[in-house]
Amino acid sequence: MSPSTTSPLPPRETLSFVQRRWEEDVLPALTRYIEIPAKSPSFDREWAAHGHLDRAAALIDEWSRRRPIEGLTVETVRLPGRTPVILMEVPGTAAETILLYGHCDKQPEMTGWAEGLGPWIPVRRGDRLYGRGAQDDGYAAFCALTAIEAVQQAGAPHARLVVLIEASEESGSPDLPAYMEAYAKRIGEPDLVICLDSGCGNYEQLWGTTSLRGVINGVLTVEVLTEGVHSGAASGIVPSSFRIARQLLSRIEDERTGVLVRDFHVDVPPARAAEARAVAKVLIGEAAERFPVVTGMRYAQDDPATLLLANTWEPALSITGAAGLPTPEDGGNVLRPFTSLKLSLRIPPTLDAARAGRRMKEILESDPPYGARVRYEASHPSPGWDAPATEPWLLDAVQSASERHFDKPAMFKGLGGSIPFMAMLGERFPRAQFFITGTGGPGSNAHGPNEFLHVPYAERLTACVADVIAAHFRARH
Repeated sequence: MSPSTTSPLPPRETLSFVQRRWEEDVLPALTRYIEIPAKSPSFDREWAAHGHLDRAAALIDEWSRRRPIEGLTVETVRLPGRTPVILMEVPGTAAETILLYGHCDKQPEMTGWAEGLGPWIPVRRGDRLYGRGAQDDGYAAFCALTAIEAVQQAGAPHARLVVLIEASEESGSPDLPAYMEAYAKRIGEPDLVICLDSGCGNYEQLWGTTSLRGVINGVLTVEVLTEGVHSGAASGIVPSSFRIARQLLSRIEDERTGVLVRDFHVDVPPARAAEARAVAKVLIGEAAERFPVVTGMRYAQDDPATLLLANTWEPALSITGAAGLPTPEDGGNVLRPFTSLKLSLRIPPTLDAARAGRRMKEILESDPPYGARVRYEASHPSPGWDAPATEPWLLDAVQSASERHFDKPAMFKGLGGSIPFMAMLGERFPRAQFFITGTGGPGSNAHGPNEFLHVPYAERLTACVADVIAAHFRARH
């Protein structure tokens, strides 16, 4: 590892500084942030009237302005009809720009929170801070600025730094392209992008994300009647809307195996397959405990490497919502007039999302069984992303940071989720380097009940980000 590309920051002092800042400044603010039901626009159509996203942005804005960072400017910008974006800038001693990214909007509440926990109730239990959005992705702004402060505290030179915090990521970042256009000159062309909205395989070492799946969300509706009728009178004569929906889904997915039709597959790059095998060796035993499956339940496959690739490079279909179905208590002997299912189709990183979305609609709507009224209404597809080749200096910097603050080497793997901003940046800045990382580790359960942030990991990750910022300047100069 070349000493010219690793961080000049003193490791023990840097981590100690970061941990102190987290306990004294970050956690109190993050606790207040959890209390704000700042749901993303897809889950709160009246977000502007409710004002929760504005409250979350204001909290981060106000906290950021109090940071003792030389030259820091903070502004919450608003385009008409769009969610806010927080733009921060720290001048550097070099011409290059590092862009640090996160978001402050949240997923909806979900049910199933454990006793004493809730989406808007911040609870600290040992290493964990529970509450919606702390891990995904409210910690990001605090992490970014604390890392910058650590660099300056050590007196290390750094590039120009831009921190961008958006408020529509959980809805697929529909507002972000407009901001990227409107503030293009102010943002500049980043030499390095650090994204803090990803995950980690464990809490024992630094993790980098090398690929992200895309996602196509849409609602499939099958109508068979203009109104519900007695099931005894109509069943056997009028086909069930649910049965027709099942037939249509089988056009997309083999319900026995979960394998999707070939239209949504790509060939897995050999390098990504090798990564999965390396990660599987590190996470032996941990994968089995990653999800809260019921007793006796098995995963879809037995081989850990195959599971990792299925989660990162294979398409997968999930039903995430439904309408037209009464609760069991309210379900009478009625043949229902319609069934609506919200579909979430995860697609491989390199698959053309727009084309896949059109193909999805073609498959579902063509030649409907029995002539039923079928429509599929899709939201804007979010493309996946596959990282460009990582330059040696960045690999060295990430490995060094992990060794310095975790005493273990860094690991790299794909992520099954989506970060629309990455695909957008990859197209806009083809020469940029990317370090995608985050705190979404085992059990953290982003989007679900009992979401938590692993505080010690977030602290060490912050120190690693500081190292990478400092190493960037040393590598470039």
